[in-house]
Amino acid sequence: MLSWITVMTGLAFPGLQALQVAFKAACNSEVPGRVVVPPGTFTLNEALFQGPCKSPIEFLVQATIRAPSDTSAFKTDGWVVFSYINGFKLYGGGVFDGQGMYAWTLNDCHKTFSCRQLPMNLRFNFVSNGLVKDITSKDSKSFQVNVLGCNNLTFDHVTVTAPDNSPNTDGIHIGRSSGIYITNSNIGTGDDCISLGDGSKDVHVTGVKCGPGHGISVGSLGKYQNEDPVTGFYVKNCTLTGTMNGIRIKTWPASYPGVISDMQFENIRMDNVGNPVIIDQEYCPWNLCKRGVPSLVRISNITIDNVHGTSSTPVVVNMGCSPAFPCKNVRLGKIYLGYNGPQGRAVSVCSNVSPTITGTQVPPACTT
Repeated sequence: MLSWITVMTGLAFPGLQALQVAFKAACNSEVPGRVVVPPGTFTLNEALFQGPCKSPIEFLVQATIRAPSDTSAFKTDGWVVFSYINGFKLYGGGVFDGQGMYAWTLNDCHKTFSCRQLPMNLRFNFVSNGLVKDITSKDSKSFQVNVLGCNNLTFDHVTVTAPDNSPNTDGIHIGRSSGIYITNSNIGTGDDCISLGDGSKDVHVTGVKCGPGHGISVGSLGKYQNEDPVTGFYVKNCTLTGTMNGIRIKTWPASYPGVISDMQFENIRMDNVGNPVIIDQEYCPWNLCKRGVPSLVRISNITIDNVHGTSSTPVVVNMGCSPAFPCKNVRLGKIYLGYNGPQGRAVSVCSNVSPTITGTQVPPACTT
């Protein structure tokens, strides 16, 4: 039996108050609770929905919910935040519109390490046994969806959308979480479609369409001290279209120690993708690092198989591993990537790695 709570949100503060009252009632219910946001277009200030709750809880969102466009309305880096909930479902076809166009002009992360963190559309903090389905995140001011400290959380038929020139709008960013599943989703944004931060374990990505964006990325890692290992990343049956990168592992030079292991990328379609396959252990955006000092992040047990399509750059496979800790146990299966641009023929470039070749490679693997 469910306890049903319907929320008729209005503009700004009345909507926030109504949602928080409904959530509190559902969270304290002895039987599973449901908060319903009916169709309409509403404005919502930053909102925190925090457990623990006595029973599982659902959010049925059918509305388009808009954030304030002015960043001064926010005190934290999250717009809509779900925290410390065990047994959670967010669904219903609703749209979370971050109205980030103005905020993007304030982004100065390309100039400084200590840039201001702008609000993210959706944050899931320490949510367990959850499902996010048929939900859209649009035009976030910063990351679209951020997953931190979660366990057994699935994103199914999720849509993420923002222009390709929107800075730092990673589609789904995962950190210090395990058992995360992203399936049958469309992600187009101005940064990584999916990105893994430290402590990510057992992450599965299947049937995702990515583009525009910077690709599907592990990292960047090594920038901070005491980062937890990233292990178990499985990307299968995905399509990337017009992205800046394809499948990518990136670590900083002059880094702190770290570990990346057990990565599998299989059955990936590339359509006009820059850098379709890339390991970059000298990741140094805007030259805010010490180039030439080797990365101390150890990379091992990587499988890349059945990657095919077209590249917008001539270096279709580029594995630049650290001279301090060369990549170990890298297996390359079937790779067929074509390039028809003006910069010559397609090539595969490798350094500080000796991959095991198990399939046909076009162009031939690691010829440079």
